[in-house]
Amino acid sequence: MHAGKRFSLKEVLFWTRRDIFFLLLVSAIPTACYALLGWTWLAVPWLPIALLGTAVAFVVGFKNNASYDRMWEARKAWGSIVNGSRSWGIMVRDYISNKHADQKLSKEELRAIQLKFIYRHFAWLTALRFQLRENVCGKRFTKNIIKSIKTNGLRLKNMIKT
Repeated sequence: MHAGKRFSLKEVLFWTRRDIFFLLLVSAIPTACYALLGWTWLAVPWLPIALLGTAVAFVVGFKNNASYDRMWEARKAWGSIVNGSRSWGIMVRDYISNKHADQKLSKEELRAIQLKFIYRHFAWLTALRFQLRENVCGKRFTKNIIKSIKTNGLRLKNMIKT
């Protein structure tokens, strides 16, 4: 399902060009046989076609509705993960402090502990993202996660510093 707002006619024709050519060929053969060879037994009454078209419209409508519902559920689940992650990050910054500690730590040590927790959470989010997007396993899956964490690590450090 494409969930974009608008698609131009050019894009739709590009995406469906193979199907269009195949269906043109499939429909041209019986049409040519009917018109050129006189095979009138190929004629089909309109009533079965209309009934079949109505049934297909209902099936397609229900499938489209079901796919939209799945997309909406996934969006709600991802939004919940995002909100939970924000709350968790704020709690990590607030709760890991010297406020109730017996042994006081320096700001750099506290920051290192906070970053360790936040980076582990980013690693979990990255693993979840790869697991949901692709059906890969083994070395390729691990390489993608490690590469993503390494490339995004510097950006994340700068975002966390506030």
